[in-house]
Amino acid sequence: MLPESTLLLRSAPPVVRLENSFAEPFNNAIATARTCYSSKVISAADVVKDARSIALRDEIAKSTYEAGHHTTIQHASFQFVLERVSRQFLWSFLHAHPFYNSEQVSQRYVEVKPGNFVVPPLSEKHAHLYTEVMNAQMAAYHRLIEVLLPDVERAYIGIFPGRKNRMEKWTLSLKKKAQEVARYVLPVATHAHLYHTVSGLTLHRYHRAMRVTDVPLETKLVVDEMIAEVNRLDPLFFRNIEDPIAIEDTLEWRSLQELRATPGSAAAFVREFDQDLGPLSSKLIGWSAQAEANMAQSVRSVLGVPKSAMSDEDAIDLVLSPRENVYLGNSLNLTTMSKLSRAMHHAHYSFRKKLSHTADSQDQRHRMTPATRPMLAAQYAGGEPDVIVPELVRANAQALDVYMAICRDAWKAIDTLLSDGVAAEHALYLLPNAFPIRFEESGDLLAFHHKWTTRLCYTAQDEIWRNCLEEVQQLRTVQPRIAKHIGPPCHMRKEAGVKPLCPEGTRYCGVPVWRVPLDEMKRTL
Repeated sequence: MLPESTLLLRSAPPVVRLENSFAEPFNNAIATARTCYSSKVISAADVVKDARSIALRDEIAKSTYEAGHHTTIQHASFQFVLERVSRQFLWSFLHAHPFYNSEQVSQRYVEVKPGNFVVPPLSEKHAHLYTEVMNAQMAAYHRLIEVLLPDVERAYIGIFPGRKNRMEKWTLSLKKKAQEVARYVLPVATHAHLYHTVSGLTLHRYHRAMRVTDVPLETKLVVDEMIAEVNRLDPLFFRNIEDPIAIEDTLEWRSLQELRATPGSAAAFVREFDQDLGPLSSKLIGWSAQAEANMAQSVRSVLGVPKSAMSDEDAIDLVLSPRENVYLGNSLNLTTMSKLSRAMHHAHYSFRKKLSHTADSQDQRHRMTPATRPMLAAQYAGGEPDVIVPELVRANAQALDVYMAICRDAWKAIDTLLSDGVAAEHALYLLPNAFPIRFEESGDLLAFHHKWTTRLCYTAQDEIWRNCLEEVQQLRTVQPRIAKHIGPPCHMRKEAGVKPLCPEGTRYCGVPVWRVPLDEMKRTL
């Protein structure tokens, strides 16, 4: 638990607990360093066996850290349990880089209870407004579940007519689908709990860059306690740790101060971005023009064969067709381990995207398709609500009224707080999950292939499913020999001859999607 002296939030502080770790992380780091220059493997016990060894250990620790040889501190891993941390903190900091693993509570499947949200340090007047709107957002969430349930039930019966007389068996599943949509109005301040595992090197980076975030106060509370938890285990591990970069010295803060002086710049950016995006949620803006030829040649290079022995078409099929590439029918995602599958590295794509905060929180978990996600304050224009509206809500007039009314209340409260001088980091906790994240995302085919074939499943969140469908459809117009092999997981398994075709078991969507051409895909749930 956090000490009393750090209770800077009005709400209960975050919980940070070191759950699992290496026994001797500091000594292990030095053992790995010494092993590089030794005729035998050096153990953690070897580096402390006598006074000379300890002196050498301390010298190596200092010199390797200062020289930037940091792989030695990457061996030790630390698994934390985190509770009472905001979704905004997870999106902005913990999950905004590739070097971590998290298993967190899902808002799609677990109902959110009232009162579970961060309350920043505000005056009594502002705290009253803040909590009033937060409670209203929670109430709107539960109201939307209630309003949407009949629509969900009708759509479900349309897919599974044989279950009409046994609907009580599926009550929980229907409610989860309704709350998946209703969660869009929940504030990004909503609490989450999770397991979070990182290396010692990542923890050093967390500490140094903790202020490069949308919520520097909450980030500091969590990271400081992560460091304290490791210090309780091994007081030596962070002996060379660097101080955090001051917020005024961060590139992001300095740039915002210089460029945000122009009134209306956020609104102008939003208009410009959305105009370029048009009706799409993801627009293909760049691709490696010679991807197909380069992929094919890399396949021939792996096998050591000339063009006369293997055409470009055959080479691409060998890697991308599940009938040929057995790894594509394997649930363990073995493509990064395969010499031939790695030919997909040579095709590269960039997309301009617009996703809700909640959908982007899933998208960013695909860490090998990195993106330049914004400082959220830079894209908040104020005034009228700027939100993504789910299809189920849009189709129900009553739900849409509830949805837009609570979003207007949130925008009005945020604008009031900002005009009263409340810091953006605190006021923007009121933003709903529906707030759009506008950004660019790039990656190679190997990473996008995994993402697309996973998220094209009808059980994926609807918004990210539509986003991936748009991307693959656009890919078909520029590189058809590559795109023709991409489909949902059941399609890939059918082509690979793997059964059952649907890997979701009892979560089967009810539609034989493996028979549906990509251009004819549509969803009701």
